Amino acid sequence: MAAKTSPLAPARFPDLPSIGGVRFASHAAGVRYKGRTDVMLALMDDATVAGTFTRSATRSAPVRDGQRKLALSEGGAVAFLVNSGNSNAFTGRVGEEAVQGICTAAAQALGLPEERIFTSSTGVIGEPLPWQRIADAIPALQASLDPAGIEAAARAIMTTDTFPKGASAKVSLPGGTVRIAGIAKGSGMIAPDMATMLVYVFTDAKVGRQELQEIVSAATDRTFNRITVDSDTSTSDTLLMAATGASGVDAAGQPEFVAAVERVFLDLAQQVVRDGEGATKFVEVRVTGAASEPDAHRVAMAIANSPLVKTAIAGEDANWGRIVMAVGKSGAEADRDRLSIRFGDITVAKDGFRSPNYSEDATSAYMKQQELVIGVDLGLGQGAATVWTCDLTHGYIDINADYRS
Repeated sequence: MAAKTSPLAPARFPDLPSIGGVRFASHAAGVRYKGRTDVMLALMDDATVAGTFTRSATRSAPVRDGQRKLALSEGGAVAFLVNSGNSNAFTGRVGEEAVQGICTAAAQALGLPEERIFTSSTGVIGEPLPWQRIADAIPALQASLDPAGIEAAARAIMTTDTFPKGASAKVSLPGGTVRIAGIAKGSGMIAPDMATMLVYVFTDAKVGRQELQEIVSAATDRTFNRITVDSDTSTSDTLLMAATGASGVDAAGQPEFVAAVERVFLDLAQQVVRDGEGATKFVEVRVTGAASEPDAHRVAMAIANSPLVKTAIAGEDANWGRIVMAVGKSGAEADRDRLSIRFGDITVAKDGFRSPNYSEDATSAYMKQQELVIGVDLGLGQGAATVWTCDLTHGYIDINADYRS
């Protein structure tokens, strides 16, 4: 039975622009799922590639292979080949052989060097990947490549996701207009330490590899590294961005382009949170007044990851004492008598004590909203950070209690 679409989902998949020099295809290879597509191919005639990967000590074979190839990456044709249903993680030498088998088959079919083929896998951990099914699907994928196939590609990489995720931007630069389009998958096992889940972003701008990597790394830190669903970091997290240069417009040193990339990243990151397993509330946590930015981020993530905070939000309970608890356990510098807490525009605690204007009825009414903002001011300095999370409901248990069944 198909999962019910998240109540926080966008009304529909966005209209994404075609990116010059990129074609997409998807196919039902039967890796794990039946009756749905589970492999996608993105093929670029010529592209610069940058990316970031999970730093998990148990990262998957595709991640390890991708890290190695990214370090060697230059220009030329390149392919992203992604499957869902099986993460090819914790599979040892068998997993490495599976990656090699897929890359060899793709290289022969597509006429590319194996070093220019990046694979990703997402799904169940610890089971050997039936890689031959993916290799067998490559001719069909090649035959159906389409510049407009990005939405189908987004659907093919879904696991427990309830909707495909896409975002785009157009930017006017001195040399003309450039386009950016990206897709992502992610719903559970979300507490990134680099990027998050699987993310693929494409642009027709001309950007050198080093600058593109700098843009990707900086944008990742401000977006994907600031979301959490359940405090768990995946073994398979991969973000790849390709710049084809097909527009002929040089984006080097253009702040408008950098800002547009970050907007696309943030849109995709927030869609992942909106599709958090079992989620019914989208929550922004804003921390100000910290002794430093790292401290602010530490406090924000302590709040966003707290099961007690998240279950109170699910129950629409204005239990701001749990925010106090999360601040205290975060390890960041804090002073009880300088701490203030807000739910939306409602000040519930100020200078280490309950606000004299606190209204339980008003705060409880606010908690019934679908999108919430929790504000914390530590009163110590200029450090600030914002992160995004969701509530924790029984639906999360239902999804994960029988994930392998």
